[in-house]
Amino acid sequence: MALEKKLGKNNIIGKDLSMKVYLKVHYNEDNATIACCDEELLNQVFREGNLRIEISNQFFGGKLINLEAAIKVLKEVSFFNIVGENIIEKAIDCNLLPRDGVRLIGGVPMAIKMMF
Repeated sequence: MALEKKLGKNNIIGKDLSMKVYLKVHYNEDNATIACCDEELLNQVFREGNLRIEISNQFFGGKLINLEAAIKVLKEVSFFNIVGENIIEKAIDCNLLPRDGVRLIGGVPMAIKMMF
């Protein structure tokens, strides 16, 4: 699958950049949904009022890759769920989502993209 190849050992992964994110591909029929979170958020839970987000290893814990590689993958998909300041800010900078599409839960930014 094309997305899996992008996550393999090739030139977009090989760059040694300081900001890392976990990225996992979930397949459902012909669609791929990307779960992506900042490295330091994995296996944490955040709450605000009746809202709760769990950044579980099961859903988000894929490959640890640099931020630029993650953005290249996110640009190619119609569905993603991203959490964390680094990935959110980069996605906004690259026009992958508008700033008003970001929700804070326990001070942690998250966004979901679904294009039909």
